[in-house]
Amino acid sequence: MTPHDAPRSGASRPPWVLRTANTVYAVTLSPDEGWAELAAWGPHGAEQGPSPLDWSRRTHFITPADAAPAEYIPYGPRPFTGADLVAQRPGEERGVWWRFTGATADGEHTLRLVFTDETLGLTTALCYETVPGTDVILRWTELTCTGDAEVRLERFDSAAVNIPVTDTARLTCLTGQWSQEFTRTQLELTRGRFELASTQAVPGHAYAPWLAVQDAAEPAEGATPTYGIALEWSGSWRISADAEPGGAVRVRAGRLPHESAVRLAPGATLTTPRLACAFSPDGLEGLARVWHRYERRLSGERLHRSRPVLYNSWEATGFDVEAGGQLALARAAAGIGAELFVVDDGWFTGRRDDTGGLGDWYPDPAKFPGGFDRFISQVRELGLDFGLWVEPEAVSPGSALHAEHPEWVYRVEGRPVTLVRNQLLLDLGRTDVQDFVIATLDRLLGTYAIRYLKWDMNRPPTERGRPGGGPVESQDLDAAHVAGYLRVLDHLRSAHPHVTVEGCAGGGGRIDHATLARTDVVWPSDNTAPLDRLTIQYGYLHAHAPHTMSSWVTDAPGVFDPRPRSLAFRFVSSMCGVLGIGADILKWTDEQRAEAAHWVARYKEIRDVVHHGEIRLLNSPADPTCGVQYDEDAQGAGARTVVTAWNTGPLDGAPLVPGRPARLRLRGLDPAARYRDQASGTVYGGGYLLHSGLPFHWSADHDAELVVLTRVGPGGPPAGVS
Repeated sequence: MTPHDAPRSGASRPPWVLRTANTVYAVTLSPDEGWAELAAWGPHGAEQGPSPLDWSRRTHFITPADAAPAEYIPYGPRPFTGADLVAQRPGEERGVWWRFTGATADGEHTLRLVFTDETLGLTTALCYETVPGTDVILRWTELTCTGDAEVRLERFDSAAVNIPVTDTARLTCLTGQWSQEFTRTQLELTRGRFELASTQAVPGHAYAPWLAVQDAAEPAEGATPTYGIALEWSGSWRISADAEPGGAVRVRAGRLPHESAVRLAPGATLTTPRLACAFSPDGLEGLARVWHRYERRLSGERLHRSRPVLYNSWEATGFDVEAGGQLALARAAAGIGAELFVVDDGWFTGRRDDTGGLGDWYPDPAKFPGGFDRFISQVRELGLDFGLWVEPEAVSPGSALHAEHPEWVYRVEGRPVTLVRNQLLLDLGRTDVQDFVIATLDRLLGTYAIRYLKWDMNRPPTERGRPGGGPVESQDLDAAHVAGYLRVLDHLRSAHPHVTVEGCAGGGGRIDHATLARTDVVWPSDNTAPLDRLTIQYGYLHAHAPHTMSSWVTDAPGVFDPRPRSLAFRFVSSMCGVLGIGADILKWTDEQRAEAAHWVARYKEIRDVVHHGEIRLLNSPADPTCGVQYDEDAQGAGARTVVTAWNTGPLDGAPLVPGRPARLRLRGLDPAARYRDQASGTVYGGGYLLHSGLPFHWSADHDAELVVLTRVGPGGPPAGVS
């Protein structure tokens, strides 16, 4: 990290400069060194000049700290416009009045700024780290109690980011509810505060812990500077955006403790969740590509593990699991090219419906009379790997586990408990509960040839108490549950590295970077209806990478958009991520199974491009024709571009202008190159695909298409000539 030679006007010292592959993030101190400020964030070179966030230092009715583009600032010097840290000694007034006590840096990649309040006995370290190969900067805060009395932390955000706008900010967030997750939502904020949050001990279905900010004076797509944040936290959280006087937006993000405050004992350190901060000069789609590169890095070596085409039996059989019926489904799944067979809920003792069995994780001998091991062997003899559904945090009130350990569930002493889906939730913050879950999973994975584990969670905690656990504010139940959850996932990865792990929480209720770093795929929604799912996936891909997105082909009818769509539509939609099948394929006709086998084979040919390529979102599901473009990393002749496209308009496929095909203009191609359609042999010029677009001839029985274009070199014949 190098101080820049020309700091902004008024700064007392040159800024510290962090650099990523394509961006720069510069931090300086206020003139009195009372807090850290953002000097620049954007493309390389953005630090060479006065900061766009510089302020006159003349304030009226607010303090200089309230007007400053502070990186992190406590209540005390900043009493009016929103503090990131609110702390006090029990029984004393709130407030932190710190002083800058040092900085350490490692080149242009890490930074640590330390501030100390000796009277309160609290040291605060602001931490920064660049992520190699990406345009993401991680930020977090470390709070250490240095006095002889505990400190009560009422608010302790991870970080704040400051974004310049001319007048009004455009905020893009992902909202929804169960079965309607990841709906891309936009609003404009000229003045005031906008806040998203979850108090459900998981990120939740209603809002994702993700936000993008742009200047509303510019378009959402194209060459528009776009800033984004995502909180790495699997528990309760909040993100707030304040449109402040003078044309700036300040975004704060952090965890939200269940107890409203956390007590920090003498000598203890609290480390906040990491906040990933990303920038792209290329609009929301460019920002999506930044997030995708970051999540590919989170996957590490497991990124290169082929994610199998799975068949899941839930929608075919529900709780009515028995060996003969499951094997019949497995044979049909193998026949259409599936590589993995997953038995969902209903395989264990006491599980005839959703009222019993959770916690007693033993195969039901009545459902597998020949033995569970023999059943798995029969599945594997079909050429399929085997997977299993579990819900390790849940317990049924009538289970043997609950009878033996009633103290393991969340509850408030002397108060009734609330059943959600007829079940209770284990207090995974307890070490003995974690040990039980680890031992259970070790037993299952060590006894049986299981290569895939779907971890589900179908209820949030309600009466969230731990009787006998000490003072409420010393428990920090939300953080304890997250730590237990991550401990179990970390154990799975180290002890059972061959097992692919899918994360699920009643659909997309627990999807964040902490989960994505420890699982291989996640389940974005329980809604698999074709047009509904297309909208969910469109929003999901703005924030998350396609190699993490599990998507099934089912026969589910529409929930929010009931218009029917073809089997091809469902397959092409599911091929946008990690393909799965969940329909009752025994009810499919021979023609449907043959068509399914065709799509599965095509998917296997292009899944490496889908999972590792650069993505472009072509229109949206609100348009009559939309698509997703994936470009292979390879350059030059032979590089592939995969386009998945759908007719989302009239059911008869009628084009907007009679007789003309629908078109999708591709992006990012070389205009001087030629591209051959692998199916038709048609050769297009790159300039033609960029300007005129790829044509699609929709009809009543043709509402989706997969196009694979191979680059064949520069120049050549005009479009349409083979």
